[in-house]
Amino acid sequence: MQLELASEIDFDGWRQQARWLAARSIPAHDVHWRINGAASLLDEVPTVAIEKSSSSETRVPRAFVELARTVVLHRSADRFAALYRVLLRLRNEPRLLELDVDPDVMRLRIFERQVKHDEHRMHAYVRFRKVDGERGAHFVAWYAPEHHIVEATAGFFVRRFAGQRWAILTPERSVVWDGNGVTFGDGVPRAAAPTDDVLEDLWRTYYASIFNPARVNVRVTQGHMPKKFWSQLPEAQLIEPLAAAANTRAGQMVAAEAAAPRRSHAPRPSAPIAVPTADSGAGNEQRDLLNHCRNCPLWEHATQAVPGEGPLAARLMLVGEQPGDQEDIAGRPFVGPAGQLLDRALKEAGIDRSEVYVTNAVKHFKYELRGKRRLHKKPAELEIAACHAWYESEVDAVRPDLIVALGATAVRAVLGRALPILANRGTVIEPTTESGVKGRVLVTVHPSYLLRVLPETRDAEYAKFVDDLKIATRYIRDRTAP
Repeated sequence: MQLELASEIDFDGWRQQARWLAARSIPAHDVHWRINGAASLLDEVPTVAIEKSSSSETRVPRAFVELARTVVLHRSADRFAALYRVLLRLRNEPRLLELDVDPDVMRLRIFERQVKHDEHRMHAYVRFRKVDGERGAHFVAWYAPEHHIVEATAGFFVRRFAGQRWAILTPERSVVWDGNGVTFGDGVPRAAAPTDDVLEDLWRTYYASIFNPARVNVRVTQGHMPKKFWSQLPEAQLIEPLAAAANTRAGQMVAAEAAAPRRSHAPRPSAPIAVPTADSGAGNEQRDLLNHCRNCPLWEHATQAVPGEGPLAARLMLVGEQPGDQEDIAGRPFVGPAGQLLDRALKEAGIDRSEVYVTNAVKHFKYELRGKRRLHKKPAELEIAACHAWYESEVDAVRPDLIVALGATAVRAVLGRALPILANRGTVIEPTTESGVKGRVLVTVHPSYLLRVLPETRDAEYAKFVDDLKIATRYIRDRTAP
């Protein structure tokens, strides 16, 4: 039985015919597919016409349909027969595609990998040449794919070069993008494509300048870029001569005098370096010094430094991570959403915020721009270390009975080491001579953590946070009792 397909990639036609054949249990070896009237050894066998209205109840996994769409693009003459053979087997072996060691499945998987590899190479190795025409400049490339992938890859080039008019010519099919739509046409010979343009001379000059003779390996280069593609790549003309001269050039590089290192940035204008002391550890003096601090780069993009605030005789000190967007604008710690949540929790725990000293481990707002929004970005270790002297000056100035570290960054700054928060929350850590930690520390979560948890667990997590603050209240009360 012989059936005809409209083109080499007529997946829909093959699918309709294969379902009709499978519904009648016609064996795979009795079926031959013919491409659009092409000559065949079975020309004497009549071609069977399948009406479009013909249907069947043949059902296959979605994974097979996607696999078949790719395999149809392969150049193998028996790809349609191989697909139909697996289609017949799937009726009785629904999990057949999971058996990669099955010979029929293995063959289709090989076809699939080869097609996808060919698509990847086309994405990488197509080189456009600029052509000036009556309608202005457009770009033309010539490429010879191994499989029938021109239609399948056209979308990639449309998305990547949507703002330019271009054409990709191949021996079998051609695709043209005019800025509004895609048109497919017949293939053209290599001679019909432009051979060079001024941009390629610039590209070859750049490629030669970045070529590193100390790292050349022609065998590895051919593994990534097979030699059969070199004729389509302008830079490939330089690979062999550059590789031949690699040993000589590498020796010259070794023998050459070392060049002086270049500065990656122009030196910054000189600025005073703030040096905190116990006397200036809190209050307006600290604000003035902080605004002149250049110990890390965060000052360059922040609105202002945000010092701690609260009475110097406070018995309780709260240490957060860093200012947020609203804190950076207001110049005060914990005034944004996390600060409002903290105020409510302090009140429920029986703590008057006006009697607490509140600060952050890092004094400038670190963020990244998303459109017009400034999104919080976690401080790095070097930035925490750069601000550590400020934190210590605050501790020396306030001398609290208890320090509450809010979150991982605060714990890192206060204890000088990382510590699992949830496993150690609610525990008062006593200072030791070896640790160098100033004061007793209670670990808990940062209020912003409560804003990120799932809504169904938020109330429970908030209650735990309040309980941690109540531990701080009891600790200070117990130390006050006679």
